[in-house]
Amino acid sequence: MTTTPPAPNHLPEQRPGIGVLVSGRGSNLQAILRAIERGELAARVALVISSRRDAPALEIAAAHGVGACVIVPKAYPSRAEAGAAIVAALRAADARVVALAGYKPILDASVTQAYPNAILNVHPSLLPAFAGGMAPRPQAEALAAGVKVTGCTVHFVTEEVDAGPIIAQAAVPVLDDDSVESLSARILAEEHRLLPYAIGLALSGRLSLVGQRVVMR
Repeated sequence: MTTTPPAPNHLPEQRPGIGVLVSGRGSNLQAILRAIERGELAARVALVISSRRDAPALEIAAAHGVGACVIVPKAYPSRAEAGAAIVAALRAADARVVALAGYKPILDASVTQAYPNAILNVHPSLLPAFAGGMAPRPQAEALAAGVKVTGCTVHFVTEEVDAGPIIAQAAVPVLDDDSVESLSARILAEEHRLLPYAIGLALSGRLSLVGQRVVMR
């Protein structure tokens, strides 16, 4: 595990901490940081964890003075040991909520058990439709199926992939001349809005579970 210490980010330490897990370009991480800067999300990004040493998202973290570390699951003898490293890093950073923002590896059960109903994932479809797989697979499946509406979903992460309780969804029309790229771009714009909003709900303490349904108190 390699770590970059945080630079001063001038956010009150009493604000709840978010751990953000990334694997790629980091556009959803950027959206979270911008929502914080605009005052729309009363939180701070306590730590960014990347599954890749070359993820562009690490540059975004550095530019915003956010501490980051690299935990490559395949570098560990088992997924459980990688999960233990992730949990240790999140706890050391005092992360209350965890956001998967384009994070590719499947989390070990030890991580979801350490943060029950506190890990959020954004998926580029209206779950439960087109579950599984990273972008652009769900978008391509939506086009192939001929649906007229798709979108994105933020849900709590459980041990079953893309099957956790749904917190929020945003619909996007599928246009007749859409390509995977054009559809993906419109869905991504909604992800950038929806993920910070859902994180705020999770931090508010107003969400509760009734069976598989997330309801607001």
